Amino acid sequence: MSPLASYRRLFALTGPMYVLVAFLGRLPLAMSQLGALLLVSGVTGSYGAGGATAGALAVANAIGSPLAGSLTDRLGQRPVLLVQSVVASLGLIGLVLLAGSYESGQAWWPLLVVAAVAGAFTPQVGTMARVRWRPISRQAGVERRDVVDAAFSYEGAADEASFVLGPALVGVIGALLNPSAAIVAAGILLAAFGTWFAIHPTSALVGRAPRATTPAGRLLTPSLLFLAAVQLSVGMIFGSVQAGTSVLATNAGEPGLTGLFHALLGIGSVLAGLAVVAVPDTYAYEGRLRAFTIALALLVLPMLAVDNLGMLAVALLVLGVAIAPTMITTFTLAERITPVRRLGAAMTILAATTGLGYAVGSSIAGQLADWGGHRPAFVVPVVAAWLAMLLALTGARTLRAAQTTPKNGEVSHTPTAKR
Repeated sequence: MSPLASYRRLFALTGPMYVLVAFLGRLPLAMSQLGALLLVSGVTGSYGAGGATAGALAVANAIGSPLAGSLTDRLGQRPVLLVQSVVASLGLIGLVLLAGSYESGQAWWPLLVVAAVAGAFTPQVGTMARVRWRPISRQAGVERRDVVDAAFSYEGAADEASFVLGPALVGVIGALLNPSAAIVAAGILLAAFGTWFAIHPTSALVGRAPRATTPAGRLLTPSLLFLAAVQLSVGMIFGSVQAGTSVLATNAGEPGLTGLFHALLGIGSVLAGLAVVAVPDTYAYEGRLRAFTIALALLVLPMLAVDNLGMLAVALLVLGVAIAPTMITTFTLAERITPVRRLGAAMTILAATTGLGYAVGSSIAGQLADWGGHRPAFVVPVVAAWLAMLLALTGARTLRAAQTTPKNGEVSHTPTAKR
């Protein structure tokens, strides 16, 4: 079946409105990180302060998301997502108000604290949407492996598309108005579409867990921790590229274009992510992870030669081709090795480590940029990509074994595959 036919069949299960709401609901997370970096850097005059604030938002999200994911496994998605959406939107508005009262020379750590509160409650809408697809397909009577795999390919591409449109919106709004307006827009989007996603009828399919006499199954397996480490590396690429791009654009006299340039990273990523569904089932997922991370390690190397905005645009477009396929593969592997009753927690752990990697990459690159400009900042994504490749090359056997082991009494559904 062609990719287009696969996605048409998938979207028919929910209708277009759900797909639109789930996509718009994930934009605030993509907008808030870059928005916080630009806002705080602008009012304090320090890239380090901006990177630390954006990093604090991401770290808090990395801590809060797995806790929220575990709660959704027990209480259902609706009540948890409702609370997250309301509190996070208020936190983003609070960050704007506090930044508006900031004066030169004041301590900037209160900005970091408010950003952290907003980040801790910002929901991982894309991750929660992944969890919904299996019960959605079950209700429709088409709970097959190819349907779930197509759903994960779409969600990976949708996440990347959100990180194209999110920074682009920040860039456009920041250029036309200011970074504060961009963060206000993120708060409004979250209040509207985060809550809509929370109360959508599909949330009833992942409601409160029933009482069970059998244990839910082990969550923190070596395989899941390995996949989390890969996502940590991918997150470092996001954060460090964003920080380095901000510095280069600012030094070129075009700080408002930061979001637009960073969005280029996602264009190739979205297209490649949508095409992943066409990869034959006979190509094992641990083999795909090796191939995609090798491509990532090679395609990141042009970042070392970037010296102007034109070169940056080309390098970002090239690098993006390997990102979504890598992320789609890690999330799909996690779905295959995790007990169903722990899936919400597992998905949010991967999303959280991606956010944690963003924080680490953004902070390190920001400090290096304060010291030496964009060149040392762009060394960070190279190191992160090669780390992801080394992990994939050394962890294939562990992942292969995990896919053939029954999950808490379930029969493994992994097909025999060529490697």
